[in-house]
Amino acid sequence: MRLAYDPTTDSLYIHLTDSPATDSDEVSEGVVLDYDANGALVGIDVQHASTKADIRRLSVSHPPLQTLDAA
Repeated sequence: MRLAYDPTTDSLYIHLTDSPATDSDEVSEGVVLDYDANGALVGIDVQHASTKADIRRLSVSHPPLQTLDAA
């Protein structure tokens, strides 16, 4: 997962996967969910992000454990 913020447009994009979006659905004003060809959620676009959340602070609670390949 990657977060990308553009201060020029005040938009935050949350990339959930690297799959390209083929469809989208605006679920509330300025919040768009992007889906791939199979209908899986691939990203979340938040317009006017600074008015919807405190984007100056980012914290991750309970990040997933990373597994190491024993090679």
